Amino acid sequence: MSKESIPVLVGVGQVVSQWDATSGPDGAPSPLSLATQASQVALQDAGIPASAVDTIAMVRIFEDSMASSHPHGHNSNLPGTIARDLGARPERAIYASVGGQSPQALANEMAARIHAGEIDCALITGSEANKASKAARRHGVEITWADSADLPVEDRGMGDMLLSRNEIKHGLVTPAYFYALFENAMAAQADETRSQRRETMSALFTKFAAVASTNPYAQFQTARSADFLSQPSRENYPFADPYLKWHMAQDAVNQGAAIIIMSEAKADELGISADKRIYLHGAGEASDDFISERPNLDGSWAMETAISRALTQAGKTSADMAVFDLYSCFPSAVFSSMAALGIDHESETRPLTVTGGLPFFGGPGNNYSLHGIASMADHLRAHRGAFGLVLANGGWMTKEAVGVWSTAPPAVFNPVQPYATPTVKIDINPSPDEGIVETYTVAHGKAGPSAGIIFARSEGGARFIAKADTDAMTRLLAEDSPVGLRIQATTDGEINTFSFV
Repeated sequence: MSKESIPVLVGVGQVVSQWDATSGPDGAPSPLSLATQASQVALQDAGIPASAVDTIAMVRIFEDSMASSHPHGHNSNLPGTIARDLGARPERAIYASVGGQSPQALANEMAARIHAGEIDCALITGSEANKASKAARRHGVEITWADSADLPVEDRGMGDMLLSRNEIKHGLVTPAYFYALFENAMAAQADETRSQRRETMSALFTKFAAVASTNPYAQFQTARSADFLSQPSRENYPFADPYLKWHMAQDAVNQGAAIIIMSEAKADELGISADKRIYLHGAGEASDDFISERPNLDGSWAMETAISRALTQAGKTSADMAVFDLYSCFPSAVFSSMAALGIDHESETRPLTVTGGLPFFGGPGNNYSLHGIASMADHLRAHRGAFGLVLANGGWMTKEAVGVWSTAPPAVFNPVQPYATPTVKIDINPSPDEGIVETYTVAHGKAGPSAGIIFARSEGGARFIAKADTDAMTRLLAEDSPVGLRIQATTDGEINTFSFV
């Protein structure tokens, strides 16, 4: 193994399946089959045998990222079964912890380990078959995912808890609610009404949908107009104000992706063409506190820090990037990253996504950004010498990993720094009596609006969370934003309830 050899990405693979159970069990994909197929494509792209791989790293699938009953049986060793089906004999295998930052974070890690001489060739892969799972259960079709292997695996588990007890007690348990809190804080900062914010989000996302409509690996190859995206309808129903269905990541997908990173010395030994090689010029990583403890809600400190670190390490600026793949689980994630990059979608002519984004390309759980990296590699191979930035996001803008990539080889390689963490957090007031609304959302169910939740600040600056009473719900549903209005609150046990003064 060559210590201090520059790491290089040499192979990429993506697959998608539209299997929906209507034709029976034949051809049903699984997380194993999709990851294996994508890995085979990546090996073929690099022109190397599976035996060249000494490390397999697998992005954690949806069912293993939460308490799950595994309705189709449990594959208790996904990295091991992928190695088996590829005919690989890796010396080490990793099953990553939870988070959409994982693909870029694993790429950063494998590159650093290659540079340190610990490994020579790493296969990073991941997949989701949520579409198949949902379809099989809906149509009563039996599919089996149960499997295992003997290969020892470093299972990194579930990772840190991303929700505080206080947040959970007040009903903040779904990603859409957290991102809606960000979105409405941004809307208030821009002095936008609910309808105006939907128009702003939809103008951004129609561009993403246009990219997905021509992407052969997209799950949803449908162009969406800004008018469709901004208007509530049966196909585009409200979920968490201001979000409608197609403002959110769609996880009903059958998708797999893989990349291969090795030392340049190994690539030379294997005769891999220079035309295949993509280099990691800069990497940055950062993580943030519980959302209720963050000083600012109209942007992301973690995104800003990770992006800045990656660009600085690459010796580049935002202006030097020819293309981006910005994580797009919700519009607020894109707006936050654009703010960190100093760009605006209305005037920006460079691509903001190379896939089409999580609502339109598809949102394969933790694995989306592996598709982003693979698609970025394809784009850069076709635009030699250009630089592209991939932003991978986990939690609610909680964990960020960034990579700056190019076909141009760097003079030197610098490993990613340890995760940056914040030094300032907001005090929480557990028993407030009054305050000013900071941001809000209204959750919707099949019967209509079901719950209103706010963040507010007490007079001394401490934050509190509260749920809306009946009259307050009416005001939260008004066209004009309630941010900045005065409220009064009462506490029962651990739950705060508020009304407008």
